[in-house]
Amino acid sequence: MFTFVQLTHFVAVAEELHFGRAAERLRMTQPPLSRQIQLLEKEVGAELFDRANRTVRLTRAGQAFLVDARRLLQQAERAALAVRRVSAGTGGVLRVGFTGASVHSGLPLVLSTARSLLPDVDVELRELVTMDQVEALSEGSLDLGMVRPPITRPDLATRTFVREGLIAALPGGHPLAGSAEPLPVTALHGADMVMHAPVEARYFHQLVTGVLHAAAVVPVVTQYMTQVHSILALVDLGWGVALVPESAAGMRFENVRYRPLSGVAKVVELDLVWPQDHENPALARLLAGLAQQRETPSDTFPVSIHP
Repeated sequence: MFTFVQLTHFVAVAEELHFGRAAERLRMTQPPLSRQIQLLEKEVGAELFDRANRTVRLTRAGQAFLVDARRLLQQAERAALAVRRVSAGTGGVLRVGFTGASVHSGLPLVLSTARSLLPDVDVELRELVTMDQVEALSEGSLDLGMVRPPITRPDLATRTFVREGLIAALPGGHPLAGSAEPLPVTALHGADMVMHAPVEARYFHQLVTGVLHAAAVVPVVTQYMTQVHSILALVDLGWGVALVPESAAGMRFENVRYRPLSGVAKVVELDLVWPQDHENPALARLLAGLAQQRETPSDTFPVSIHP
């Protein structure tokens, strides 16, 4: 099989149509260049140059071969560049998992940072619940996850990324929906409520029930749902109120009104999680960039709450 060196020599002669000038261009002498062209012609089984009358011209076979030779050399250069980018962390693939609720909180900053720092890295996104992300990270099919704590797997590293509060989501016609003032949790006692599922959405279920229990509030649960957008869809249909992370206010439903809660700390956390022994340079660059932008993890993303 011919070599890329032979292809480089062939392209030089084909473009110069002169063995002497091609040799100067390649910084070599003419005899070894002529020998390489002869070996190439023997390998492909056709004469590539017409050398009659002290001139050099491409044969029809040479003209056809020149197109493919240039293409192969370009592909080889792109492959070498891709390898260098991957090694430097500026190329390759970064597989990122996220929960549905993080679309309006952590995911935008991760994506904007990746676009800024890693423009040549292909980012593959997968929407998964926390448990599925943890398994995918351990199996090596994800590089980075955005999950709800706690994560206790020794093979995974974690960092708090977002900390935000809970807000009340209310149907537009609800008696409590007419004000934008902070809402006391006690006002929800006896109210119809769409609740986070106790198993599939355990993190939010425990947070919300903890807040309600601390205020001695007992709602009437109308439905248990797993995803925040599904909960808000039922609120929009008038099935009851809900307590959701404040970033959920970015989900626009025509009949949903949001109110902040009074006396409730910022209890909702979103963590970054990744394999302890990862070997992806792009992940290291992204984590470093995110750390610079989020030096105080207690900061939250700005969220506008509209009555």
